[in-house]
Amino acid sequence: MTVESALRGAAPHLLLDSLRTSLARLYAATSADLLLIDYGFTSLRPVEPVQAPAGVRHVPVDAGPAGRVFRTQQPYLFRDVGPTATVYLPVTVRGDRFGVLVVGLPADRGTPDTTASLGRVAETLGHALRVADRHTDLYRSTRRTHALTVAGEMQWDTLPGRACAGPAFDLHAHWEPAYTSGGHLLDWSVTEDELLLIVADGAGPGTPAALVSTLALTAVRNARRAGLDLVGQASLTDQALYGQYRGRSVLAALLLRLDLTTGAIDVVDAGSPTLWRIRDAVGERIELDRQLPLGMFEDTVYATQHLCLLPGDRLVFVAHGTGGAAPAGECESPDGPVARALDRTHGMNGADASGAVVRALRTSPRGAPDAVLVLCLDWHGHGTRSRGAEPGRKPGPPPAERLPEV
Repeated sequence: MTVESALRGAAPHLLLDSLRTSLARLYAATSADLLLIDYGFTSLRPVEPVQAPAGVRHVPVDAGPAGRVFRTQQPYLFRDVGPTATVYLPVTVRGDRFGVLVVGLPADRGTPDTTASLGRVAETLGHALRVADRHTDLYRSTRRTHALTVAGEMQWDTLPGRACAGPAFDLHAHWEPAYTSGGHLLDWSVTEDELLLIVADGAGPGTPAALVSTLALTAVRNARRAGLDLVGQASLTDQALYGQYRGRSVLAALLLRLDLTTGAIDVVDAGSPTLWRIRDAVGERIELDRQLPLGMFEDTVYATQHLCLLPGDRLVFVAHGTGGAAPAGECESPDGPVARALDRTHGMNGADASGAVVRALRTSPRGAPDAVLVLCLDWHGHGTRSRGAEPGRKPGPPPAERLPEV
């Protein structure tokens, strides 16, 4: 039986138990713990399945070897002076970082080859977790440091995740607050030739805003899956919101289509969040012709605008409220805090940059917005490989066609 088949055959809430058995047989592993990142991206928290042995405690994401592996997305082999070694491995699926797998081994098994092999096991575990998450609450419950609001639960159930990676691009999103909801909307779909994306400002805090966003997201997906272009997606969503709320609740959104073969972009700006481009370490806001927000009037007609990316470009989408007024005696445009935050992200990967911009805006002297969503889209160019989670990251070992049998 292979590791893959063992995980496929395990009950959704017993993935870790099944993995422990497999690792003990194959690698003589003495322990295996799975740490999942919490919703706020502040700590790594241990999964505790049925009949689990006492394992590690939750650890801050910015400390220790587990935090280091999560941030760098590079495996780490720690050889103790005693008879054991510990391997820390990122658990990530298509750029979406779930957590860290920690495996204890006999010292003589702590080798680079074993680390590379366990890295493929961690990748397989990530795919299994994504499927199992549909059938058990164990992993979602683990990721909570405290209870979500009902609106927060709605948002996490509708949004696709925090990241997506392909050969030509990396996409990373971060939003706060994580345990309540500002109603922000985010969704994407990828094919061989295109990336379709929508980012929208929240319609306000709480459950009413989450209901607006859920309706809009459902309408966008319905239009997209029916094969409608960006204008059709905007129009159908506009009609759905207006039909329900008659202009009382609107959504400022940006819909985008990226041609993955050329870098050409089509965009519909429906009173959207701000869009910034970083090219050669220089950030600038992209001025688009803003059209009416979705749901404001009946039968609004939308038009497409066009942009083009060069390899190495980064697009940054910023959805946030206006925050408070500027401090007394200070004259600054609303874009000032965003521009300063982006300046401080030079050299950061997309995952770190999106979080850094969110934190900067949430602590701005102008006053913290109710909610902030930042998405970084890095364009590598057609025919290139994903740069991974860390600039200058060395490519990992080639994937094995089949994991070792147990």
